Amino acid sequence: MLPFLAYALAFLFVPAGEVIVGAFKNAHGHATTEHIRQIVHQPYRQQYWLSIKVSLITAGLGCLFGLAIAYAAIREGTPRVVRTVVTTFSGVAANFAGIPLAFAWIATLGTIGIVTKFIHDHLGYDIYGHGFTIFGERGVELVYLYFQIPLMILVIAPAIDGLRREWREAASNLGANSWQYWRHVGIPVLMPSFLGAFILLFGNSFSAYATAYGLAANGIALIPITIGFYYSGNVLSDPHLAQALAFGMFAVLAVMMLIYVPLQRRSARWMR
Repeated sequence: MLPFLAYALAFLFVPAGEVIVGAFKNAHGHATTEHIRQIVHQPYRQQYWLSIKVSLITAGLGCLFGLAIAYAAIREGTPRVVRTVVTTFSGVAANFAGIPLAFAWIATLGTIGIVTKFIHDHLGYDIYGHGFTIFGERGVELVYLYFQIPLMILVIAPAIDGLRREWREAASNLGANSWQYWRHVGIPVLMPSFLGAFILLFGNSFSAYATAYGLAANGIALIPITIGFYYSGNVLSDPHLAQALAFGMFAVLAVMMLIYVPLQRRSARWMR
């Protein structure tokens, strides 16, 4: 455990502590709450809301589509090769993010992307002329789903494996239909894992930086992008304000955990 604890200390606890302490300092190193007061006002309040909205949408859709795909690939009667292909692809796609992913989507659905040109030349439809853009909020959400759905598949697959065939047979013998089985057995069993996966996907989207920056840069005001600007001096060199914004992200994730814990405990009662 010592190497793991040393790694966690060096790359998790020490940086997090530095961010928390730095959020309450000014440029001269003196204690202040000025930056904390700033982040609850515009434009940062709107940026937090946009980041939360994008994270909720991508986490929700990622959980729903990921659960459906995982169940279809793992359920009894599906060829074994389907599960192998789906899980292998998910392992790759869940870790394919950042600038390469942004470039791939720009080359596919950008203004002169392969799919964009194909739709225009062969179907006579200009998707950019009808309001779509890969460089805005909807574009970022679409690209985030590329790694959110595979991550959900990987996370929920063990929980689906835990659904025993005997439970369905017992429910059927007692006269339950498919809906009643899922309502009283399947959903309660999967719910703790589903809620945990939702929090994981929310945090994964909420903290994503390189993909959104490579895709939209100044086109979408997400909190991680603003923090990057303040650290690099691209807009304003103010590391302590960036640390205050990061502290605000900690607070949002803490609120999500406070919501998750009682829901998870309630859903886990069924398993006892």
